Amino acid sequence: MSGYPLQIAIRYLGSKKRAFISVGNAFAIVGVALGVAALAIVMSVTGGFQEQFREKVLGVNAHVIVLKYAMHFRDYRDVMQKVGEVPGVEAVAPFVINPMMVTHGDRTATGVLLKGVDPELMPKVLDLPRHITAGSLEGMRKPGAKPPENPKDSFFDVKQAPKDGSSDTDPVKPDQGKLPLHEAIERQIAADKVDSVLGDAGVADLATLIATGAASEIAKNAWEKRPAQPPPPDEIDAILGGGRKTETPPAKTELLPTGDVTPTGGYASELPKDDVLPQEIDPDPCRSPSLTQALPGVVVGASLAKRLAVGLGDCLQITSPQIGMAYGGSGARPPIAKQFRVIAMFEAGFDQYDSKLVYTDLYEAQAFYEQGDSVTGVEAKVTDIERASAISKKVDALLANGVYHTMDWRELNHGLFTALFIQQIAMSVVLTLIIVVAAFTVVATLIMVVLDKRKEIALLKALGASDEAVLRIFVYQGGIIGFLGTALGLVAGWVGCKALGAYGFPLDPKVYFISKLPVNVRPTEFLITGYVAIIICLVATIFPALYAARLRPSDGLRAE
Repeated sequence: MSGYPLQIAIRYLGSKKRAFISVGNAFAIVGVALGVAALAIVMSVTGGFQEQFREKVLGVNAHVIVLKYAMHFRDYRDVMQKVGEVPGVEAVAPFVINPMMVTHGDRTATGVLLKGVDPELMPKVLDLPRHITAGSLEGMRKPGAKPPENPKDSFFDVKQAPKDGSSDTDPVKPDQGKLPLHEAIERQIAADKVDSVLGDAGVADLATLIATGAASEIAKNAWEKRPAQPPPPDEIDAILGGGRKTETPPAKTELLPTGDVTPTGGYASELPKDDVLPQEIDPDPCRSPSLTQALPGVVVGASLAKRLAVGLGDCLQITSPQIGMAYGGSGARPPIAKQFRVIAMFEAGFDQYDSKLVYTDLYEAQAFYEQGDSVTGVEAKVTDIERASAISKKVDALLANGVYHTMDWRELNHGLFTALFIQQIAMSVVLTLIIVVAAFTVVATLIMVVLDKRKEIALLKALGASDEAVLRIFVYQGGIIGFLGTALGLVAGWVGCKALGAYGFPLDPKVYFISKLPVNVRPTEFLITGYVAIIICLVATIFPALYAARLRPSDGLRAE
C-alpha cells in the first residue's frame, strides 16, 4: 500500500477522456517550461557578456598591474624582479601608456592610447598575439634600440670632478706628457695666480674640487689668499707647462651676395602657397619605401585601421599632445611627432580597444616624454585569474612603502563588471517571477483536482488511507508537473542558446562594445535554474495538498 499515492497522482494527471494529460495540467507544465527556458537563456546571455568582457579585457590588459605614485618609475626593473618571485605570478613586463594623436594622410584620430611594450616580454603577459588578424610583431623594435637617457631631475646637481682631470668647461686642457690639470691648478694656486688661470668656470670647478676634498691643504690655503690682479700670461704658461694656449680670433669678413639675385619670374612673381622642401633636402620617411622599412613598428586595432584607411606597411605619424609647463620656466613643451610603420593589426572584439589602442616598442613610447627610462607601470600574468585579487594583495604587501599601488583586473574594470553582475542578478530575479506565476497555475490546477476528486478522497480515507498518504498524492502530482515543466524548459533553453550562438545575433559595437550577442552555456547555471523551478513547484503544492489531507470522509460524501 506504500506505492499507491504515486500511482494515484499519475492517474490524476490524465483526463476523463483517457488523454495522457489533462488540459489544466498541460498549461501548468507549459508555464513552468517557459519560465525555466527564459531564465536559462537570460542567465546564459548575461554570463556570456561577463565572459566576453573578461576575455576582451584580459586580452589587452594583464591580470595584475603595479603603479607608482610618482612622476618617474625608473626602478621598474627591481619591481619586476620582486613581483616575478611572488608565488602564482607567471610572467612580468613593463609598459608605458599615454594619449596621442594618430595621422595617416588627411585622416586623423584623436584620443588614441599609445601603449609601449617590450616585444619579448609582452607575449608572455598579454594575449595580444592571439588577436592579431594580419601581420606579426616582428619588426616592432629597431635593431640596436636603447632606452632614452635619464634627464637631470634636480637644479642642485653638483658637478663632480672627472677622474681623468678633464672637463668640457675647463679653459685649460693639458696635452699628453704635460702636468695633469688638477696638479697644474694646485701649483698655480700655490703661486697665488688662480683667478687668471681658471676664469669664472674654472673657479667654480675648483670650488667643487675643494668641497669634495680632492685639493691639497696648500691649494686650500692659497685659495683663501689669492690676489685680485692676474699675473702675466708668460708666467701662467710656465707654471702650466705649456698647457694653456692662446688663440688669435679670426678676422671678421663681411659676406656679400655675388651674381644676379633677381628671383625667377622677377620681383612681381608670387611665392608658392605650400613651402615644401625637396625630398633630397628634407627626406620624408612616409614617402620613401626604403626609409619606411627602417621605421619602428606599430600595431593598430582593426576599427582604427579602417577609420584611418591604413594597411600593412603604411606609414603613420603619431603626435604627442602639449604636456604643459616644463621645469625651469621654459614654457610649455612642444608636441613631438614621430613616424611608424604598421606591422600588424589586431581585433580584440571590443570596440573600445579596437578603435583606441596602438602598440609600439617601449623605447619608442618613452622617447615622447622627457622622463628617460621611465614607465607607467608593471603588469603581471598569474596562473589562476580567480586568485588575481589574492596575488595582488601579496604584491602590495611586498612593495608596501606608500609609493606603489597594485590593482587586479577586477579592480581595474570595477565599474564594468559590477554593472554586469547587478544586471545578471536583476534579470534573474525578474525572470524567476515567471516561474512563480507558473507555480500559481500549478496551485490552481491542484485545487481544481482536489475539488473534482473529493468523493474519491473521502472513499480513500474511509478505506483507511492516512492524511499523510493523501498529502503525498498531490505533492507527487505537483512535483511531476514541476519536473516535466523544468525538463522541457531546460531542453528548450539549451536549444535556444545553441540557436543564438549559431546565428550570431548582431549588436551595435558602439553601444554594446561587442559585435554579436554572446551566449555561454554553463551546466552549473542550468542545474541551479532547474533546482529553483522544482522547489517553487513543490512549495506551490503545499496549500492544495494540505486542503485534501484535512478533508473528512463525511464532507466528501455529503457533497455527493
